[in-house]
Amino acid sequence: MSNRTINMTNIERIKEMESILDEGVNLMDSLEENFAELEAYQTKIQQLEDYYTSRDWKDDHAADEKGDLPSELKRGVLSEDGIYNFLERNRELLERIRERDDS
Repeated sequence: MSNRTINMTNIERIKEMESILDEGVNLMDSLEENFAELEAYQTKIQQLEDYYTSRDWKDDHAADEKGDLPSELKRGVLSEDGIYNFLERNRELLERIRERDDS
């Protein structure tokens, strides 16, 4: 045993650093899970992009413009900006993940 005495400052510092370590581990675990979920979801996102560039989307959009769709139908997917912005955001996030993996 060392001649140094343990005081409250040591204990408080250790507790604070332990808290930072625990929070950091939890944050990293959460990010890794979310990255894995996003990567696994790419097939669904590709399905959405395929729809967005298809004749079906154009037909659905035209039907919405004519008022042929029920008013209570949620149809954010027919918003050109909404779906485009989502797809761009997805690309940017994937790029950021890949850049971090490469460094």
